[in-house]
Amino acid sequence: MSRHTGKPVITLRTVAMLAVLGLAGACAPIERFHGFAPSAEDQAAVQVGQATREAVIARFGPPTSVGLLGNSDYYYVSSTFRHFGAFAPQETDRQVTVVSFDSNAVVRNITRYTLQDGQVVVLDRRVTEDGINDVTFIGQLLGAFGRVDAGALLGEEPR
Repeated sequence: MSRHTGKPVITLRTVAMLAVLGLAGACAPIERFHGFAPSAEDQAAVQVGQATREAVIARFGPPTSVGLLGNSDYYYVSSTFRHFGAFAPQETDRQVTVVSFDSNAVVRNITRYTLQDGQVVVLDRRVTEDGINDVTFIGQLLGAFGRVDAGALLGEEPR
């Protein structure tokens, strides 16, 4: 308290300390969890060669994804992302559990993959060619001068 006014005095040092503490709290990492992958204990409860699709769904719930092209595997995927301040989020953990079935809808295999097992795979590359072969915008404008028909600009009809 100030001796003269009887009101508390907020010093610059106190304000700076509060600002530093506020900024430090704002930059605390945030963990976000997406999806679901069954634990090792849950996987052990499913008997390979005996459990059916219905038993897997009853135990794990509906899959995140189902295999295509005649492959009817079930995929359970979970990811953990870490957000830190203004930086882009980073994936810190990924668990992919693949439940494979035989032709009789009985579990053939259960496989678990982690982020360390993964590699980037380009599934489809869709690029539309623009037909412009490294011609700049100015080059396009200058190239268009020779194709302008003066008669069309003056409103004359073609013969």
